[in-house]
Amino acid sequence: MPAEEEIFLEEEKLRKLRGIADSTAYILRSKKLIGKEAWSLMGATKTQVLELFPDKEETFELIYKPRFLRIIWDNMF
Repeated sequence: MPAEEEIFLEEEKLRKLRGIADSTAYILRSKKLIGKEAWSLMGATKTQVLELFPDKEETFELIYKPRFLRIIWDNMF
């Protein structure tokens, strides 16, 4: 069974992850970034996420990238 401290640290990492993803989504929506700027922001976000969870690149590609791409797509029209 994980120690209480391990659980706390994992929860803290998840809070950071949510904050990073929500901030990226907010910036993409509010500044209506498209093209190179949007890709650059997504790349920076991916780097931050992988620093927190190094083995979760596939998860990023399946969950967060489509979310960000939907926002970009919606901003184009």
